[in-house]
Amino acid sequence: MTDLDKLKHLVLAPYILKATALIGVSRRVGGNQFRHGFSTLGILLDYKYFNDSVLLKASLIHDLLEDVPDTQVEDIRRTDFEGNQVVDLVLEVTRRREESKAQYLQRVLETGSVHARTLKCADRISNLTDLHRDTHPDHKITDYLIQTEQYILPMAREVNSDMVIELTDLIEERRKILRRMMSAGTVALYSNDAMVE
Repeated sequence: MTDLDKLKHLVLAPYILKATALIGVSRRVGGNQFRHGFSTLGILLDYKYFNDSVLLKASLIHDLLEDVPDTQVEDIRRTDFEGNQVVDLVLEVTRRREESKAQYLQRVLETGSVHARTLKCADRISNLTDLHRDTHPDHKITDYLIQTEQYILPMAREVNSDMVIELTDLIEERRKILRRMMSAGTVALYSNDAMVE
């Protein structure tokens, strides 16, 4: 079966319907979590995960349990013949209440399945693409980039070498932007000091 045939037979509609609950969950960068799910799905398709229906279905709802806590998990399990696997994967990538962000990422890195680490890498690629200075302070961006290097890059090294390249490029591009803006801020600061004198 060709990649196109695999896509033709992929049924995502029931999971798209579940994901509509995320329309009301806004993102700091604009848009909402529903669109972010589609972005994550698009990244996985771009990386040719055409025949991994559980991964693709889970990508659409990977933030659902965290962002909409009253979600009926058993209802998702009954969605289709892969519902149990999809829910189990979503649970793997869902941060638990008692976990710090670092503990959560360490858990996925150390004990997450290949599916969980792949999904987390695609999720982080989407998030890095949306990471901008007009929505996040510089120190938050810096922390996020360090966190990506510490936890997400090791995941990518284990699941997809091409994701390593993209993540590394995104990290470097965000750092370049920060350096340029810091340089521009320093120049502006000196210019303002000169004007005061």
